[in-house]
Amino acid sequence: MPTPRVALGERFLEAFAAIPRSKQKKVMDFVAKFRVNPRAPGIHYEKLHDAADPNFRSVRIDREYRGIVLQPAQGDLHILLWVDKHDAAYAWARRHRCAIHPHTGALQILETQDVQEVPPPPAATPSAPQAPPLFAELTDEQLLRLGVPEERLEGVKGLTSVEALESIERRLPVEAFEALYLLAAGTPLAEILRDYAAPADARIDVDDFAGALQRDVSKRWFHVVEDELELRDMLQAPLETWRVFLHPSQRRLVERDWNGPVRVLGGAGTGKTVVAMHRARWLARCVLRGNERLLLTTFSRNLAVDIQENLKKICRPEELERIEVSNLDAWISRFLRHQDYPLTIVYPGDQRYEECWANALQMRPAEPGLPGRFFREEWERVILPQRITSKREYALAQRTGRGVPLNRMQRLALWPVFEEMRIQLARFRLTTIQDAAHAVIDLLGKAPERRPYRAVVVDEAQDFDREMMTLIRHLAPPGRNDLFIVGDAHQRIYQRPAPLSQAGIEIRGQGRKLRINYRTTEEIRRFATAVLAGETFDDLDEGQDATGDDRSLVHGEPPQLQVFATLEAEGDWIAGQIRKLTGQGLAEADICVVCRTKACLERIGKRLERRGIASVALSRDRADDRSLAGVRLATMHRVKGLEFKVVFAAALTKGVVPLERALAAASDPVEARQSERQERALFHVAATRAVQHLYLSAHGEPSLFLTVVAGQAEGAP
Repeated sequence: MPTPRVALGERFLEAFAAIPRSKQKKVMDFVAKFRVNPRAPGIHYEKLHDAADPNFRSVRIDREYRGIVLQPAQGDLHILLWVDKHDAAYAWARRHRCAIHPHTGALQILETQDVQEVPPPPAATPSAPQAPPLFAELTDEQLLRLGVPEERLEGVKGLTSVEALESIERRLPVEAFEALYLLAAGTPLAEILRDYAAPADARIDVDDFAGALQRDVSKRWFHVVEDELELRDMLQAPLETWRVFLHPSQRRLVERDWNGPVRVLGGAGTGKTVVAMHRARWLARCVLRGNERLLLTTFSRNLAVDIQENLKKICRPEELERIEVSNLDAWISRFLRHQDYPLTIVYPGDQRYEECWANALQMRPAEPGLPGRFFREEWERVILPQRITSKREYALAQRTGRGVPLNRMQRLALWPVFEEMRIQLARFRLTTIQDAAHAVIDLLGKAPERRPYRAVVVDEAQDFDREMMTLIRHLAPPGRNDLFIVGDAHQRIYQRPAPLSQAGIEIRGQGRKLRINYRTTEEIRRFATAVLAGETFDDLDEGQDATGDDRSLVHGEPPQLQVFATLEAEGDWIAGQIRKLTGQGLAEADICVVCRTKACLERIGKRLERRGIASVALSRDRADDRSLAGVRLATMHRVKGLEFKVVFAAALTKGVVPLERALAAASDPVEARQSERQERALFHVAATRAVQHLYLSAHGEPSLFLTVVAGQAEGAP
């Protein structure tokens, strides 16, 4: 007799999350017993005579609640689909059915009502010709391969606009709607077929439900529960579906045996960090052997802390032991300390660093009369990345990206400043993080067989410069599944572009892009994309990445903008809006106030405090503890990697956004242009942290970014 198998559907978890917490405990206890023995006495396993699907059964949770289960005729498989009050659960069963799509093999939940007739297009007139079908170039076979049910074909073929497609969204399986929506937005058909369609020669058994559950397209919505611990974790945080359910395009990235480095692009909210974490878990579970370990690294310390906490939600203890999470600067410092490295790493802003720089500038020549800031930029953009230590090396160095040309004689005149800076650092036994990275590369290069990791997963790769990516290349031996790199140049807020190929990382043929935005509404996505209008962005290598080619399938209200005379009035308005939101049942921890500067944030925080609103200032050094009550306060840099149902982007005032002193500090025209681009990217990052609502506010004269966006947000693609 086959062993019973129990699976949970994502919709079951959604329904479970919606019922009163007082009832959730009973459901959890029931599901635990059901997983062990679906046929146990007391389950009250009953056939539903008026259900739309003959394989539906009901199970008794208690006197008030019922669960709906799919129990196929073939095999001993039980899939929990829905939970609700008795009448509501039975009504759900009458409106839905489950079937295996004959072309994709996906297990689909379908509403049984017929597709509403698509309104005929208006009669053609000289000024308004009849719109052609939206998917006129697709054959029936192609539509079926994308997951469109046969009974929905004619309705889909009659669509003439994206609005008409959106009107029948609930009548289509999600994967079919996504594929059609992306096609309508201009994504190439070949790419859509790669991500959504089964192979053309795939053999599909429409009665083999157990087989259907093994396909990536079904794993997005259904999960076979393997043990009690996993079940408990799923039910304790049912809305964190990212822990279990992955989009097929994500799963194929995560669970593939890649022949070398992989680069994954994706806009904000497309799940890049989720993919990176699941990739790390898959490698720890399926690839690493013996004492092998992997590094999951990112640029910022706070994001590494957040990732470490989230990995605990998806990994078993033995998997966590194989995964080291660290931002790369901290890793370099630890590694060199263990090697008894004699120098101390210092950063710009450190008093010792600034004293060294002040002494170096004493060597500045009178000609060609360049400002002190120019020397600082030349040091950071040319000298340190290329590890230049001599006058001759500087004379021959590449200065790509620098706007002020220097001939050979001018470089020789400037060199004493940089030479003195190195002398000053050596005098106090100090070093920069760039030189420290080169030192690690040297040490690893002497013993390539002793590289510390079997694999490296990199998140937010756009914020690493070339020497850091070169170091990453040295951390794991080249080979299968060695490097997995995710990033988005649209969110580059720290460094300059650093092509992977220049760091010795070849990704030819192994680049992918995620296009479904899971975080924000489409209206927020459009607004945040409009902030970047007119800019071009790289693909982390030597090509370009398109802007705005991702899509959100969720719609909501457009961002709201308010302008006030003073920061105090702005803070009072924010407090009033927060009061309204919490009065409607929204938790304070689901609200975040974001500012460009810490000073503005602190002033608004004090204003909230006066209005009796508790707040929690997010730190760089620890993860956000969502159990702490209070509205979150974060700078635009700190909020990266987080998400909240409601975001207040505040103090969007001229001089603050973009930050005037950040723009004024650049002496080179190319540097000034890059600084403005980073400020736009920072605003873009802050806006895309909002899931449902984005409130924008300013005092005095609003930011130029807002005036530019105002005319574009509604019409952005």
